[in-house]
Amino acid sequence: MNFALILFTLVVVTGIAWVADQLVFLPQRRRAAVAAVEEFDRQQARVGERFADENAPVTRQKLRNDKLRQPWWLEYSASFFPVILVVFLVRSFVVEPFKIPSGSMMPTLLVGDFILVNKFDYGIRLPIVNTKLTQGEPVKRGDVVVFRYPKDPSVDYIKRVIGLPGDVVAYEDKQLTINGTPVSETPLPDFYDDERGGYMKQFEEDLGGRKNEILNNPAVPPFIIGADDFPYRDNCQYNAQGIICKVPPGNYFVMGDNRDNSADSRYWGFMPDANLVGRAFFVWMNFSSLKRIGFFR
Repeated sequence: MNFALILFTLVVVTGIAWVADQLVFLPQRRRAAVAAVEEFDRQQARVGERFADENAPVTRQKLRNDKLRQPWWLEYSASFFPVILVVFLVRSFVVEPFKIPSGSMMPTLLVGDFILVNKFDYGIRLPIVNTKLTQGEPVKRGDVVVFRYPKDPSVDYIKRVIGLPGDVVAYEDKQLTINGTPVSETPLPDFYDDERGGYMKQFEEDLGGRKNEILNNPAVPPFIIGADDFPYRDNCQYNAQGIICKVPPGNYFVMGDNRDNSADSRYWGFMPDANLVGRAFFVWMNFSSLKRIGFFR
């Protein structure tokens, strides 16, 4: 479901109703209200003071309000336009909320986390057509990003950027290497997975000074099974130890922090810059644990 398209359609429909009301229907109602009040005043003058309405001011105001009242269809459409417009603008150009549906980014993000995604860091894009209006900041290694899944752009994915354009990324025998330099991993206390009811090996990864936690399961073999065909697949070499890829221009190599439970660039290929939605940065709600609320790295 393309929610941005649905929201844009609502903005257009309610906007047309709002403009039509301001330019056509409201002036008509105002003229009708003035005419109704004038007719009431003429009637009062004809019947004389003896039979005149004792509550004339109240009746006059009621007549005016009745004539100015919007019909129900216009009240619902035009009245919601400012609210829908604000939501559309904020969601398109400032921040957009998402819900984490899987455990591929554990332990950084858990199932049920509601997150906010910054929409302007990497440049402002027109909604629907996704045309880039401003350049913004470059994507950094270690950023957690939301993007449209290359295999199905109607689906949003969230992963961590590991490789930038031109990088050579290797993930062999569970060791991540970037441009020939192994990424350091510091052992941490085991992570308890509530969903699976077991402990997992946890490490602190250092991506050029940007640290984050990852999960690794030594029992899972390092080689990649079931890799898809994808653009620039010739840039990747699969072997018994894992994978080595050179990231092509305009693309990124992304991985989930839950390394053995993540469908990512190892399986479906590179993430094009054009598919970027924004940078994830804040958990604003998790109904299972309010302690989850806050910024993450």
